[in-house]
Amino acid sequence: MEYFQRAKAVRLRSHHRKYLLADDDGEHVSQDRQGTFKNARWKVEFDDKYANVIRLKSCFGSYLTASEDPHILGVTGQKVIQSVPRKIDSSVEWEPILEVSKVRLKTRYGNYLRANGGVPPWRNSITHDIPHRHRNWILWDVEIVEIRLRPPRRKSDSAMDVDLDSSFHLTSVPISVGKDPNSGASNEGRMIYYKLADDEGEICDGEGSFLFKGNTVEDLAQNLEEETEMENITVCSFNPLNGRLYPLRLALPPNNTTLNIIVVPATSKG
Repeated sequence: MEYFQRAKAVRLRSHHRKYLLADDDGEHVSQDRQGTFKNARWKVEFDDKYANVIRLKSCFGSYLTASEDPHILGVTGQKVIQSVPRKIDSSVEWEPILEVSKVRLKTRYGNYLRANGGVPPWRNSITHDIPHRHRNWILWDVEIVEIRLRPPRRKSDSAMDVDLDSSFHLTSVPISVGKDPNSGASNEGRMIYYKLADDEGEICDGEGSFLFKGNTVEDLAQNLEEETEMENITVCSFNPLNGRLYPLRLALPPNNTTLNIIVVPATSKG
């Protein structure tokens, strides 16, 4: 909770390195790598009754809300939306729980704000549930974009705020552990663009991309399994000379070269 005590407005960045966005329709939420959008900014409000609870208000004046509607019928996970309730209730209240340098946001019902990966309709969606796999999908980096000079007080007191947008241009003040400035460019990572193969080894419609900061094929495979929610995959590349796929086994290309790869499931006959 102390992470938010000095914050008047924040951005939340998911495990997929994407920011929580309030969609332009004023109703849905999603995630995107572009964090400079005004939609990525959430105003922090505190509850007068519960000291460990916050509310997050979008640029449209609506609240981040844990709804009771399923994201996909028959599948775990309920929709997270924007709403303007007539009366503030528990659906718009979130309890921040610190986990090392990141935060979990817990609903009053015991679920957690979750940023989903994988293929559509899961990709870039936001739900709340209790995950049994991919527990890192409920971890968020908190970046302050507007700071309070003093911690929030009750209604009887006044608090003086300062807006840093004009001087920082939405440059974040990260709460999470930052990059070592002496570590060099190698930690910037490389872009990975991937497509999925089906059980016959043919390229299908599923595709995606992410920033990869690992160094080995094993690291890349683990990241891809998290992105696609697949297990025991084979990371392959396309040989333009003979049109065949070949697995990446030894090492990744040097200098953080962008990679275009194919994810082959364990069940593939290709």
